[in-house]
Amino acid sequence: MKVVILSGGFGSRLSEYTKTIPKPLVTIGNKPLIWHLMKFYSTYGFNDFIICAGYKGEEIKKYFLKLKKKQKINLFFNNKKEKQNFKNQKYIWKVRIVDTGLNTQTGGRIKKVKKFINEENFFMTYGDGLSNVNIRQTLNFHYQKKKLATVTIINPKSKFGSIRIDKNNYVTNFSEKPISKEWINGGFFVLNKKIFKFINNSKTIWENLPMKRLTKSKQLVAFKHKGFWKPMDTLKDKFEMNKIWKSGKAPWNIWDK
Repeated sequence: MKVVILSGGFGSRLSEYTKTIPKPLVTIGNKPLIWHLMKFYSTYGFNDFIICAGYKGEEIKKYFLKLKKKQKINLFFNNKKEKQNFKNQKYIWKVRIVDTGLNTQTGGRIKKVKKFINEENFFMTYGDGLSNVNIRQTLNFHYQKKKLATVTIINPKSKFGSIRIDKNNYVTNFSEKPISKEWINGGFFVLNKKIFKFINNSKTIWENLPMKRLTKSKQLVAFKHKGFWKPMDTLKDKFEMNKIWKSGKAPWNIWDK
């Protein structure tokens, strides 16, 4: 089953690094974020990846050309297969890097890899976040619900403290960065290939019209995840994720457990 990773955005809020590389190549420890994400899926047995490249896509190609000298990877650039030369065969990944355009929106990037999806269902996620969501459970949930799209939803931790007051303005309760009661898009999807008909063109933002259409058609269901989830949006996020990794207790590191 294929794993589609959106990796073409500009990453403007992390410009300290993304001036020279795309956000999925920003490192956690000594590995880029996208490696952690792929290793996570691979641990569940899903090793067939389609990377939707865009901004600084050449850097992603360079990284995987270098990586395939160290581990067994079947590497494709669009339709072209790269020559293989395996020495250290730790595990097998099939990686197809598709140039989906510099200014293409998220929905458009998904649409542009349609011809590479030859199974009924596939995974889709963003190349800038990590979690310990149980991928196998999300897939089983998707099968049980028999709908076209499953989105993982999470309760994020608030960036600010919460204060409650009474009618006389006395503080009655204070919570330091509480968990939100609102559910948000966690970015880990299971999709049926029929979702392509909900995407118009390269300007289509997946999170807008397609998801609204799926919702209206009652074809979008939500898998609740209450565990770890963190996107890498800012420099602070990068520092925090590296701190978690260096602690030796990174929740997404399920391959060493």
